[in-house]
This record gives sequence, structure tokens and C-alpha cells, in this order.
Amino acid sequence: MKTDTKILAAEFDYLQCLTLADALAFLAQHQEKAKILAGGTDLIVKMKIGSVQCEQVISIQNIEELNYLRSDTDSLKIGAVTTLREVEGSEVVKARYSALFEAVRSMAATSVRNMGTIGGNLCNGSPAADTAPPLLVFDATVNLASKCGERIVPITEFFLGPGKTTLAVDEVLTEITIPMPGEYTGSSFLKLGRVAADIAKISVAVFIQRSGQTCSVCRIALGSVAPVPLRVPEAEAMLVGNTVTPELIIAVAKTAATLIRPITDNRSTSSYRSKVSPIILEEAITAAWQRSGGEL
Repeated sequence: MKTDTKILAAEFDYLQCLTLADALAFLAQHQEKAKILAGGTDLIVKMKIGSVQCEQVISIQNIEELNYLRSDTDSLKIGAVTTLREVEGSEVVKARYSALFEAVRSMAATSVRNMGTIGGNLCNGSPAADTAPPLLVFDATVNLASKCGERIVPITEFFLGPGKTTLAVDEVLTEITIPMPGEYTGSSFLKLGRVAADIAKISVAVFIQRSGQTCSVCRIALGSVAPVPLRVPEAEAMLVGNTVTPELIIAVAKTAATLIRPITDNRSTSSYRSKVSPIILEEAITAAWQRSGGEL
């Protein structure tokens, strides 16, 4: 049947769950034949154009036990079906996790952020997922649950390739845990798109902790420049233990740009991504350093 972006042509069973236990039971029963629906901003589009087929859609969007933001002195925990708009509106996210706040604020239109969820943005497995670089630099972990139990996976191990994650066919992502940043820390997120609120041509996130004018911790992550969102530890190591200067920031940005593997697609060319990456990285590193209280 010819596909149409306005209709769902294929038939499927719609299973609406109000508890995580019910969702996991249905998923254990159907596995490869089922898809999880949270906000639906990615899944429904893919089903309409025919790139995703399934026999069951298991809706978890009304499971209250998966919708929350909870913070304490050690961490921030975000339930998987928490909407992007709720993350954007969190005072804790805005005050302590600047890179995540900036990433979510840059995403799509308000109507999409009202529907889209943070868990769905990750589980889509896109190299361009805007929440991925900030969560990478904040050293987040994700909780994955199945009928058989739970496991905790570092976000660095979650993405396997374009559209592929470490989620098993009977698992649901239930929670993201982000360590609380300490003193003298700063973070930033920047991206380039074709138009405002577009999917990123390239995105970068940086987290820095300083001791005086020396960088003690540095994490740099990029999106849309490789098969998965990725960290660049070789570039990070250039800052750690050194006095931060404009010249060092430029050198770090140039090194990071040599470690990416961009492709040419309908949003940009590989050469453009390679050329702009050191520029956007330099700006992001500078912003994170200054937000930590560092001087240049």
C-alpha cells in the first residue's frame, strides 16, 4: 500500500498501559512484533511512512510511575516519559545542568516538546539526538527494565549505531540518572541546524570542572558527526591538568574535530561538518569554562 504521512495505513493492536508491570508483561509476550510508544513524535512518523512496521503498539505515555523529575544532593533522576517541555521547565535543570537545558530548549517546536519524551529521544537511537551529548558529558546512566529484572547502563554504552541501542527486545528504558555537578563546574550545548528548531547538522556539549585556573575534569561530546553520539577523550585529556588559555581551547577544538566521522546526508555535507566543528567546539568550551568561574 502506498504510504502517506497523514495516515496510518497498516493495522496494529494498540495496548495502553497504566503500570510498568503491564507494559513489561505485554512486551515480554510480543517482543519483536511490538513497539513502545511514549510521546510518539518519532514512532508515529516512521509508521506513517512505512519505515517501521509492527503488530502491537504498547503505549507507556500514561504510566505515572515513569513521569517525574527528582533531585537530591547526589543526582537528578528523570522518568522516561517525562516530556521535553517538563525537562525544559525544571529549575534544577536550568540552574545545574545548563547543557541539558540548552539542548532541550533548542529542540523542535513547543508543540513537539509538549509531546516528545526524554526517553523516546534516546531510544530512537539517532546520532542527532539532542539530549545525548549533554547526558554523555554529565556521565549519566540509564535504567533498563524487563519482566526478568533491571540493569543500569552507562549512557556511553547505550548507543550502538544509527537507530540501534543496547535495549533488548523485551526491555523498556525507565529512568535517566545524572550525577549532581559539584562546585566550580560549568557546561554548555550548541548546535547548528538548517533552520531554528531543526534536527542538528552538528551538536556539541561540554562539561568542565576547574581548580583555580586549571581544568580538573573535562568531557566533550558531539552529535551528528558519527554513527553514534560520541565522546572525544583524546581532546578532553589535553585540557585536564592544564591552565586553560584561549590558545589551549583552540588546540583542543582542532584536535576534537579530527576525531569525528561525519557523513553527507540530506541535512549537511561531511566537509561542512568537519569545517564548522572546531569553531562550534571552541565556543562551547569557552562558555563551559567561563560558567565554571574560570577566566580567560
